[in-house]
Amino acid sequence: MRGCVEDVSLAFDRWDDAHVRGPGLYVVIERDPTTAFSDPMGSNRWPVEDCPSVFDQSGALFEAAQSVAVACDGAVVVRSDGTVRPSMVRLTQLTEAEAETVDQLPYADWMGTRHMSALETSTRDAVFAVVTLSEENGRVTVFRDGTYEDRQRGVLGEKW
Repeated sequence: MRGCVEDVSLAFDRWDDAHVRGPGLYVVIERDPTTAFSDPMGSNRWPVEDCPSVFDQSGALFEAAQSVAVACDGAVVVRSDGTVRPSMVRLTQLTEAEAETVDQLPYADWMGTRHMSALETSTRDAVFAVVTLSEENGRVTVFRDGTYEDRQRGVLGEKW
């Protein structure tokens, strides 16, 4: 999934244009169902009729991700078997009890709402990882267990 998100970033060629917003993605990869802390984002949906699984080898994953990245709000949820939930979601904030179990999270100055939410979401037991694409500059970030590794657009496609 990270590679696909990188490809979406690299395919967009207007990052340096003033007043242009690029594609943005927020992908949650579940270990267990995340329905307890996610709510549907209106009519925003992943096109499961075209790409039901992230293991699709036909190019449908890239096409679906690119389409969603420019047209939809919310997080894409990938189940542990690779299938994608049709409804895009909003992830709720950590509960007070959850927040108490998390040490000081490493928020960075560049993080906006999407990235801060992804960092917090990555601390939940039901979540294996979260991948984001920044619509501001094409940065791709992988969040796991309250930590993150990010790549600026200039080094995407290289080994992590």
